[in-house]
Amino acid sequence: MADSPEVIEARERTNDKEYFSKIIKTNPTLIEWANEEIRDDKNIILEACGIDGGVLEFASDRLKDDKDVLLKSVTQAGWTCCYASDRLKDDKDVLLAASKVDGQALYFASQALRDDKDVVMTAVKAKPIILKYASF
Repeated sequence: MADSPEVIEARERTNDKEYFSKIIKTNPTLIEWANEEIRDDKNIILEACGIDGGVLEFASDRLKDDKDVLLKSVTQAGWTCCYASDRLKDDKDVLLAASKVDGQALYFASQALRDDKDVVMTAVKAKPIILKYASF
């Protein structure tokens, strides 16, 4: 399958921060084609995650360990906590926010949070079958 004209342009402009600052407003997934520096820009990633939480996949590891970025992403798409750093997979605020949107988030939670009644009940309320991933 051939790349779309949008992807071709994004690949050609991989180093153009101004371009990505604008294009993410209408097509945030194009951030995949930005260079590492742009994918490490907190403002750009926050804006993109506010539109499509799934773009967290393309954020830098540093930003996958940034609580503000994770909260923005998981409130759009709870399952994106799968991209969180281990530290944030153990953060109750992040997992509660993710679980409210998608109970599947419990699957990605740290062992300690799988033992946490608040996190488990929030996840089960959103997706009852997820109870099987609770520790207790």
